[in-house]
Amino acid sequence: MPTDQVVPLRGMRGMIADRMVKSLQEAAQLTHHATADASQLAATKAAAEAAGTKLSIEDLLMARTVSALRRHPGINGKVEGKEVHLSGAIHLGVAIALPGNLLVAPAIFDAQDKSVAQLREARRDLAARARANKLSVTEMTGGTFTVSNLGLTRVEHFTPIIASPQIAILGIGRLVERPVRGEDGEITWGSGVGLSLTFDHRAIDGAPAADFLTDLCNIIETDETWS
Repeated sequence: MPTDQVVPLRGMRGMIADRMVKSLQEAAQLTHHATADASQLAATKAAAEAAGTKLSIEDLLMARTVSALRRHPGINGKVEGKEVHLSGAIHLGVAIALPGNLLVAPAIFDAQDKSVAQLREARRDLAARARANKLSVTEMTGGTFTVSNLGLTRVEHFTPIIASPQIAILGIGRLVERPVRGEDGEITWGSGVGLSLTFDHRAIDGAPAADFLTDLCNIIETDETWS
């Protein structure tokens, strides 16, 4: 017969729980959802691999998120007390799930200066050092915007919690096949990727947050850059 269990919220799990509750208590959090056509992502990934560069959809989405943040600097930063501190540099936090139901979101510093391949290398390095418990405090706390990827699950959209005191976090869902109307009016099948932007309404209003998400979708659907 199955037995009940009591799992104490202590240690690192307890710290994560406290941070999540604190984030929800202190920030006026709201989430916008959108779906972007992922056809160009798939084509760009295939072109990169044909040229000998291995990239994932997550790598390409990170790069496109950085591009959107450069065009919408009002969402890249932190809320500290009664002040909004916008960052000129993009320190991209990457949510990483660890064994034992643990989660960290270390930062890729100066992501705006990195190519897609360099972002991939930095993300993989952070993940390896996170598993080895070798991340620095600066990496753990230095992010100005975070991405959280659930693309390998069945989740299409979700409501990520902001990595306080950051202004916003982007949730990435799985790719889903869906009907698409072509320019000639004919219906075909294409891939869509779910995007969920949670933002602090104290720092940014719904309209500019929606503009950021809309612009990100447009970049995803048109940008072919991968080098």
